[in-house]
Amino acid sequence: MMTSAKRKCLHCQEFFGPDHRNVHRQRYCSKFACRRQSKAESQRRWLQKPENQNYFRGPDNCQRVKDWRKSNPGYWRKKKSEPREPLQEVCRVQVTQSEELSDKKVPDALQDLLEMQPLVIVGLISTMTGSALQEDIAATTRVLVRKGQDILAMRPGELSTKLYENQTATLSGTVAAGAAPV
Repeated sequence: MMTSAKRKCLHCQEFFGPDHRNVHRQRYCSKFACRRQSKAESQRRWLQKPENQNYFRGPDNCQRVKDWRKSNPGYWRKKKSEPREPLQEVCRVQVTQSEELSDKKVPDALQDLLEMQPLVIVGLISTMTGSALQEDIAATTRVLVRKGQDILAMRPGELSTKLYENQTATLSGTVAAGAAPV
């Protein structure tokens, strides 16, 4: 039968019931400040022992750490999760006949958008979004197309001849004061 012996905490001076597995050694209660004080006191006692004075210094301890690291490779590295498989099957590239797009509309169909994009762009978008789902890639592609159109001030369906129309050359002969040669 267990007896509940109350003890006075060495830090806060309040009475507490020690854990039944540690009745004979527990001197601090479970409050945060008291646990912190217990840890500090324990470390102080450990460092006062002569054999622990230079535990973290010197060539012997350096070698001890190197040996431990060699016997525990990758201990401090983040564990990599297993690669996730996509939720859908890989689609084969289909050769299509060349079709002209209407001048007023950017296609929204999932397959049309993906077939227009080079494989590198699709892979890049998949990497950026962290998803291999066609729906996610298509949604991101639509956003990127809209941003590109906004930047280049194009309307959907316009030819790319206007790409450089509004840009000015930056090769003027003037040099900023204090500019160093490159």
